[in-house]
Amino acid sequence: MQNQNGLMQAMVLDAPREKVRMRCIPRPRPGPDQLLIEIAACAVCRTDLHVVDGELPHPKLPIIPGHEIVGRVIACGADVRDFALGERIGIPWLGWTCGHCRYCLNGQENLCPNARFTGYQIDGGYAEYTVADARYCFRIPDRYSDSEAAPLLCAGLIGYRALKMTGNATRVGIYGFGAAAHIVAQILHYQGRKLFAFTRPGDATAQEFAHKMGAAWAGSSDTVPPEELDAAIIFAPVGALVPIALRAVCPGGIVVCGGIHMSDIPAFPYDILWREKRLVSVANLTRQDGEEFLKLAPQVPIHVTTESFPLSEVNTALTRLREGKLTGAAVLIPKKGDVSLS
Repeated sequence: MQNQNGLMQAMVLDAPREKVRMRCIPRPRPGPDQLLIEIAACAVCRTDLHVVDGELPHPKLPIIPGHEIVGRVIACGADVRDFALGERIGIPWLGWTCGHCRYCLNGQENLCPNARFTGYQIDGGYAEYTVADARYCFRIPDRYSDSEAAPLLCAGLIGYRALKMTGNATRVGIYGFGAAAHIVAQILHYQGRKLFAFTRPGDATAQEFAHKMGAAWAGSSDTVPPEELDAAIIFAPVGALVPIALRAVCPGGIVVCGGIHMSDIPAFPYDILWREKRLVSVANLTRQDGEEFLKLAPQVPIHVTTESFPLSEVNTALTRLREGKLTGAAVLIPKKGDVSLS
């Protein structure tokens, strides 16, 4: 039920490298092309951490972070035709594009220079309500609960786009075994491909989790895998992993950098790139990625491992993510009356 006084609770970032803080602010109103969503769950993504830690430049401030949002439509703008009141939808990172630049016209809207992103330039899901452009929202498969569905909206989508870039690679290495990796691992198993999982040195818990997700091998990121890889995906934001992954892939192999931010890549000898190895990055997502992935997810079926937090404990969730102490994905569950104004 809507808050009758027109207010809502939201966790707001006032400045980079500060904690997000609970505020009681006016509930947004939808514009002509927008939906007003009552939020049921919002997953906590590493990109949120980059925004909070000041590693992504020029966020809208103050900003409500969060871009893996699941909720229900409670109001539609005058020009919205594709959604109805009460429908359950998902809101992803890509929140708006111009529609007329050469990238938008060429099926590469993820590269639109005018794009705006949820939880970065557009207020996001660390709140009880949000608004979103209806054209960039997705219907959620019935198979998934709200908390299970939320990580699919970025960890799943970016993981899927990164995996597509590996083509038909048979032996795939994943560096950084978190929310995105545990989803990609299940797709690889479904497709009959072989997964090699790389974690922080000594992280036995993550390695055990990788084995449960179908990894043929799991070990430390500084370890040489037992077989040469056809492709590697780097989800950890650690530039030093790039030359390590290049050494691990075979001639003609590919290394995909799956994050929006990464620490500096150290100099490396040309020899480890030679023989037609490729190094590429993934930027954002397209709506086509979303449609494809959300159709595939129930077929696998992908099982999402989550840990739930009340809205007021988002700083705890961010700290756990920063320290690599989460198994799967953290998910915020807004609770009416959650009034810890820390």
